[in-house]
Amino acid sequence: MNHNSNQQKFFQLLGLAMRARSILTGDGTCLQAIRQGQAKAAILAEDAGPNTFKKYHDKCRSYQVPLVVMGDKDTLGQALGKEQRAVIVVTQDGFANRLLELARENNGGDGFDENASL
Repeated sequence: MNHNSNQQKFFQLLGLAMRARSILTGDGTCLQAIRQGQAKAAILAEDAGPNTFKKYHDKCRSYQVPLVVMGDKDTLGQALGKEQRAVIVVTQDGFANRLLELARENNGGDGFDENASL
């Protein structure tokens, strides 16, 4: 239950960040933002292609940008009121920090630990 509510909050916050113009989308735009130090966090769809995964893992590691893998392309697109999106960059610290917090809770919360120990 907690897992889903954190995920829901995560996607709602993405929509809010989009309306606040703190989100960039599109492969070229996102890579440029990472290289130029504008990216505070990157979000990758779980169903992004293997080349996209590798490219963003490598770029985010070398530029020290936190990377979150959550949701599929449809879910990310819907959260932003757009078509499918494989990658999103967050450019504002406040949104990025809260999204990272929700992603951590989603991936490592109490419910997750209980299920892992079963």
